[in-house]
Order: sequence, then C-alpha cells, then structure tokens
Amino acid sequence: MPPRAQTTARRDAHTAPLPHSRPRAVTGRLPRSRVGWDRKFRIVLILVVGLIGWIGLKAGLALVAAHAQAAAETRLVVSLQRQHSALLAQERSLYQKATIIRDARSLGMVAAGERPFVVVNLGR
Repeated sequence: MPPRAQTTARRDAHTAPLPHSRPRAVTGRLPRSRVGWDRKFRIVLILVVGLIGWIGLKAGLALVAAHAQAAAETRLVVSLQRQHSALLAQERSLYQKATIIRDARSLGMVAAGERPFVVVNLGR
C-alpha cells in the first residue's frame, strides 16, 4: 500500500463505530442543568426591581420634601415683604414734622420760645 492509503486506512479505523456500542438518541434539547437558573433569575430580578423601587421611593420623598420646603420659604418671603412694607411706612411717618413734635412732647420737651410749667403733687 502506498503511504497515503495507509494513513487513510488508519484514520478510518479510529473513527469507525465500535460494533458493541449503540448510537445515542438525538434530541433537540440540550441536557438539562441541575442548577435552577430560572429560580435564581427570578430572585435576582425581584432584587433588582426592589432596588429600583427603593431608589425611586427615596427620590419621590426627597421631591415632596423639597416642594414642602419651597412652599414654606415662599410663605416666609411674603411675610418678610409685608414686614418690610410696614417698616417703610413707619419710617416715612417718623420724618413728618407732626410726628416729631408729638414724640418730643411725650418726652417732656418744649419748643423754642415756649415757657415750661411743672406741676407737682397734683393728686396727693
């Protein structure tokens, strides 16, 4: 035999089926794993959904708290604006001549050219 024919004959001898082995049944499925991947996937999916829900809940609560704080700050600004307006009106009235005279008289002051009188032991 030529060398090439010997190699081919050896190869055929190694790949030829053994006479005592039966061929395996061919199925369309892969062998089933003993690890319950579907159950583990469900658990991981529940954990991921729970984590996303928890993060969303925290963000929602922070948004509600920020909205409440903004409303409180707005009320404070309105109150301070009213107080500012009242103080401006009071400042304007303090610079009027009639207000200055009234406040000076309540402190016991007299105008230039007036004669002060002091009454003592009025009801005792």
